Amino acid sequence: MSKGRDTHHVVPNKDGGWDVKRGGGERSSGHFDTKQAAVDRGREISRNAGTEFVIHNRDGKIASSDSHGNDPNPPKG
Repeated sequence: MSKGRDTHHVVPNKDGGWDVKRGGGERSSGHFDTKQAAVDRGREISRNAGTEFVIHNRDGKIASSDSHGNDPNPPKG
């Protein structure tokens, strides 16, 4: 999974809570106390920007992802 500029990520913050970040960016687009709040806001940001949305677990591994833009593997059909 790339961390390119066409992605947004929900990642754990080392000081606690969760951040929404643009792929490749250092600054957070938002900081939230709960993962669910970060996921809700991150999904909204990703939809508006047409980016892929990637949700990470506390250990940093990818839990799930949604495509809100140019899906490289669109469903057939």
